[in-house]
Amino acid sequence: MSREGALAGVKAVIDAGPTYEDIDPVRFLGNRSSGKMGFAVAEAAVQAGAEVILIAGPVALPTPPGVARRVDVRSARQMRDAVMRAMDGADIFIAAAAVADWRVADYSARKIKKGPAGAPVLELVENPDILAEVAARDPRPFVVGFAAETDHVTEHAREKLVRKKLDLLAANRVDENIGIGTDDNALELIWTDGSETLPRAGKSELAKALVARIAAHYHARRRA
Repeated sequence: MSREGALAGVKAVIDAGPTYEDIDPVRFLGNRSSGKMGFAVAEAAVQAGAEVILIAGPVALPTPPGVARRVDVRSARQMRDAVMRAMDGADIFIAAAAVADWRVADYSARKIKKGPAGAPVLELVENPDILAEVAARDPRPFVVGFAAETDHVTEHAREKLVRKKLDLLAANRVDENIGIGTDDNALELIWTDGSETLPRAGKSELAKALVARIAAHYHARRRA
């Protein structure tokens, strides 16, 4: 099917939602990400003409119309594997997922029971850094990261942009009124030599504005 739009002919891999890191068969480490922003970005990218592969954590959201393929995963390691399989031939990677930084070192195949010794001590180990791994690929795609912060949003976001060698980073403040789980958001876009604020709006509207900026930066890099 032929497509028109700012991302026509572009293959984009987008991850979205949380990851759950199992402790035992009934408990896990997780976060409050609903996946709404990432799914809105996927839909906006399709509308801009991209071929979109969506890697989704455990969310209760329908697949956006026009997405070429959706892969559902649960853990950070599963998400990493799915992303890497999808990246062959990809032009853009948009990391909208809230991937868990850590998992438990030792999963218990049986439910951990209360006992006289009190609460168990859980040893945590780092999960793979999907974003940094994609940014280090050769050939390298155009890489967009997300950062959800509770304070010093711009400072933390710029540090992440530099440390992970990203092309563009979308940062947002998280509190009880905006960000995770809500239907609207606001973003601070940051790149090596500039920034732009996308004001608070519904996530669908905001995603369209974000994808338009991603397309502009992507094409500018290709012309450079």
